[in-house]
Amino acid sequence: MTPPRDDKPPPGPPPRRRRRSQPPQLHLPSGYQAMWLFAMFDLPMKTPVQKRDYTHFRKLLLREGFSRLQFSVYGRYFVSEESSKAECERIAAHLPPDGQVRLLAVTERQFGKQRVFWGRRRKKSEPVPEQLLMF
Repeated sequence: MTPPRDDKPPPGPPPRRRRRSQPPQLHLPSGYQAMWLFAMFDLPMKTPVQKRDYTHFRKLLLREGFSRLQFSVYGRYFVSEESSKAECERIAAHLPPDGQVRLLAVTERQFGKQRVFWGRRRKKSEPVPEQLLMF
């Protein structure tokens, strides 16, 4: 006959369990931290020099990651107000000599409340771009 089993664990430290590696936590900013920066401009294009200045400015916005929302209205998503302010300073350093440029920063929550119409039909607004945040 076999001796009775003792349900008590053996003395000593418990056996080590292997931990699974956790995927990195994705930190998404709240609707009040994330910002959209809009660049709206009206630049003269009467002379070849003015046309060149317009083209340089528009290409600067595209290089900086802005997307065209309408004619002469470009927008870009930022994860924080600080990064949008830094972009404002970069743009201000490259303004064309003539014309009008306006930079407008709104929160992600405000941007989500916009109503976009395409003719008489309502159209969904642009989705938040997929960005990988590394901390």
